[in-house]
Amino acid sequence: MARGRFAKGVWIGLLSLVLTACSALDALDAVTPSGSYVRTRDVAFGDHPRQQLDVYAPPAARGAPTIVFWYGGSWRRGARTQYRFVAEALVREGFVVVLPDYRLAPEAQFPDFVDDAARAVAWTHANAARLGGDPARLFVMGHSAGAYNAALVALDPSYLARAGAPADAVAGVIGLSGPYDIRPLRGRTIDAAFGPAATADAAQPAAFARPNAPPVLLIHGGKDGLVPPAHAQTLADALHAAGARADLRVYPDIAHIDMVLGLSSRLRGASPLIADIATFVRAGARAQAQAAE
Repeated sequence: MARGRFAKGVWIGLLSLVLTACSALDALDAVTPSGSYVRTRDVAFGDHPRQQLDVYAPPAARGAPTIVFWYGGSWRRGARTQYRFVAEALVREGFVVVLPDYRLAPEAQFPDFVDDAARAVAWTHANAARLGGDPARLFVMGHSAGAYNAALVALDPSYLARAGAPADAVAGVIGLSGPYDIRPLRGRTIDAAFGPAATADAAQPAAFARPNAPPVLLIHGGKDGLVPPAHAQTLADALHAAGARADLRVYPDIAHIDMVLGLSSRLRGASPLIADIATFVRAGARAQAQAAE
């Protein structure tokens, strides 16, 4: 079986575990190793209770590429504590990982969650070095709604400017199964999170494609019925047309939630996801180092 497909036996085993647990994420957390990282918890990057983050770093890390990751949940639900498995997978590759929360609908509405993302990037850029990371090699990454946050905060310069971060703070973007042009999406979820802004250009990451955009890696599942692969294609096409670098990869047999589950300790060996992410980050880190020489 190709690496792009999850091994059926492992997947069935995980589903069995999920049936007896509170959620798939709780099940993954229960089987995630904890000895590979040093964790700094509950760091505030704003005054709101959801403007907090956790940092995961390899022991004795120094000058490591740094990744800020935002989870999905339709901008309505989610918590950074449920995604320790993502941090653990990336730390094993030698990266410092920051997991922020962000304000959620219906209390918050666009652009509140993107402003929170920008604040988290600004905090990470200012503090990465003392946590073992490298502010010059800072990547943003997300799944689903989190991929939207990552893409928009990196492509629309106004967010980082308002947060007090340098315009070039982001060295690269990794989007997993993200909605990058939300106008075709409908329903109460979009209405709660975006209101009338859902159809505005300001809410579409694809509208901010520009020649000097940071490199972008878009990974999507061919069987994603929640956010179709056309979203990734739209953003890739817009970036290519603008003269920016974008790499689009579609995993044929992967559905929406399967994508992020591919970073779990039980499933990552059956997916090319972690290898593709690590290759992209290391290539971007080398480019940043060469540019600094």
